[in-house]
Amino acid sequence: MIDKKTILNIAWTQAIIATSGSLFLSLVLHWTPCVLCWYQRILMYPLVLVIAAGILKEIEDIEYVVLPMTFVGLGISIYHNLLMYKIIPESTAPCTADAACNIPYHFIWGFLTIPLLSFIAFTVITVCMFMYHFAKKKNLSIK
Repeated sequence: MIDKKTILNIAWTQAIIATSGSLFLSLVLHWTPCVLCWYQRILMYPLVLVIAAGILKEIEDIEYVVLPMTFVGLGISIYHNLLMYKIIPESTAPCTADAACNIPYHFIWGFLTIPLLSFIAFTVITVCMFMYHFAKKKNLSIK
């Protein structure tokens, strides 16, 4: 059984992992984030504090604060992935030559890229918030 608090803890853990990973890439590996990466960071970093506050203060409607941020983050990460995989033209990119949005930095197994990891992180948090919402609505644990 997964209760509401566990769902929030999974979302919070995902936000911490995503934030820590992006800080590692910039501060340790000295990779310069592109404009789209910055927008995604701006939406991900506060989620660590927002979800933590929701857990600690037992805010029942936390999903109404988190979901708008994750929807916008998902939209930007989808756009970023489409741009990087050359599905949409490079001319639509807001990035500069210093930090190009369409250079695929691959991590593990030759296909995990920064925009894909961002998409996965925002998706996990979004799914957790929907699970939390429906668990709260039914006032039951999820089996």
